[in-house]
Amino acid sequence: MGLELYLDLLSQPCRAVYIFAKKNGIPFQLRTVELLKGQHLSDAFVQVNPLKKVPALKDGDFILTESVAILLYLTHKYKVPDHWYPQDLQTRARVDEYLAWQHTTLRRNCLRALWHKVMLPNFLGEQVSPKTLEDTMAELDVTLQLLEDKFLQNKDFIVGPHISLADLVAITELMHPVGAGCQVFQSRPKLAAWRQRIEAAVGKDLFQEAHEVILKVKNTPPADPTIKQKLMPGVLAMIQ
Repeated sequence: MGLELYLDLLSQPCRAVYIFAKKNGIPFQLRTVELLKGQHLSDAFVQVNPLKKVPALKDGDFILTESVAILLYLTHKYKVPDHWYPQDLQTRARVDEYLAWQHTTLRRNCLRALWHKVMLPNFLGEQVSPKTLEDTMAELDVTLQLLEDKFLQNKDFIVGPHISLADLVAITELMHPVGAGCQVFQSRPKLAAWRQRIEAAVGKDLFQEAHEVILKVKNTPPADPTIKQKLMPGVLAMIQ
């Protein structure tokens, strides 16, 4: 059995892994794990990843979890262009810096924006107070400003003239609030131009394919009570 990737393209990290593998011609078997059906909590998937999260990678007997670790594994195993994770020590350190920063900042705030604005009220039937939603959007705005000022600055991409893993991870996060109807790029021309450069670099068709699910997420039908009961504890922990 060759490389297997356990993914749900509803997930930001899964989209990053999917785009990276497809763009670089890395052969893999897609194993879809539907998060909104609770498949990540199933006994079968727990045998793959006891953490009950996607993405996960299986390469023969080797199993790897955590999206950044998976992306780095793929860059090391397969011959991919240097710009994704540059050999130059300081440029690579800039990629690492962004990847270390984003977990508790951009990722957290984009996730909260999606769930507070759309998924909790529409999918799980849980109302979110206007104050909570306002605070969530304010936190997201602060983080977007940090992304612009600290990481992107006046460069084409986060670490210079070429796309890297940092850009791929960042843009897949930002598409979460976009899917929720947030105008992330409307008043931020620098970020809007950066997004266009990323789409051109990975290919617009691949970018659209990877984000089709999240861009239609507002049409997700309400969860039945059994699924809601199963998912609710994990959702609440995830968006704290």
